[in-house]
Amino acid sequence: MNRMTDFDALLARVQLPANAPPATGRVALVGAGPGDPELLTVKAARLLAACDVVVYDALVGGGVMDLVPGHVERRYVGKQRANHSLSQDQINSLLVALARQGKRVVRLKGGDPFVFGRGGEELQALAEAGVPYEVVPGITAACGVSAHAGIPLTHRDFAQGCLIVTGHLKDGSCNLDWPALARPKQTTVIYMGLAGLPEICAQLIAHGLPATHPAGVVEQGTLPGQRVVTGTLADLPQRVAEAGLKSPCLTIVGEVVSLHGTLAWFGQREATHGTDLTDHATSA
Repeated sequence: MNRMTDFDALLARVQLPANAPPATGRVALVGAGPGDPELLTVKAARLLAACDVVVYDALVGGGVMDLVPGHVERRYVGKQRANHSLSQDQINSLLVALARQGKRVVRLKGGDPFVFGRGGEELQALAEAGVPYEVVPGITAACGVSAHAGIPLTHRDFAQGCLIVTGHLKDGSCNLDWPALARPKQTTVIYMGLAGLPEICAQLIAHGLPATHPAGVVEQGTLPGQRVVTGTLADLPQRVAEAGLKSPCLTIVGEVVSLHGTLAWFGQREATHGTDLTDHATSA
């Protein structure tokens, strides 16, 4: 049975008969944070404890899902690179159908639902269908992961601003606004940029940043398996490949990355000091 047939059968089970009045259900769009369950908000935990069904993504940490009571129905709708369990339109239809059945639905997303989480698209579908909803923000990866890597996003000496961008566009390309990303005295945080890391680094150098500009990649940020690899735009892709980092990863570009050796605190096996990024890679 293919995915489309599976989804049609699933939707048929949760939809009300055509002549039945819609029940009073609602959807809570909830951010699960960057992975560590202790970074979940109190409101998010309360809604998870009281809901009827959780519709969750691939990047929701296992520790967060452990907080969901055993009687709560779980629907996995995760998306990974070139592997989507359901299309976005199918997810939208599922949320509407569950709410119309009268269920209290938690739509659980990693990080914050409005930061590359397609939360706005899902709310548009709910609003069009007349389904009540609320939004519970989560700690986005840019904040949670950088904090656990000891890399401040802003610093009076190094960065007076921060850009948060995605490493690939809706059509799968990596055609970003390179001049904006290559401005000095700012931090650029790139989500979903691991596959395109060599192109990203090359383009940033081509658009004005020095090859020696600090940059780093964090794997499994905030979780016990977190690893941090730092370097420069010139050598970071090779360092990451040699370390064998795999998604989910977050890329941070900016002079603030030079502080990682001094400020790293989470799970550090040994203290590292100094700012010579050319020889610096740490694993936590």
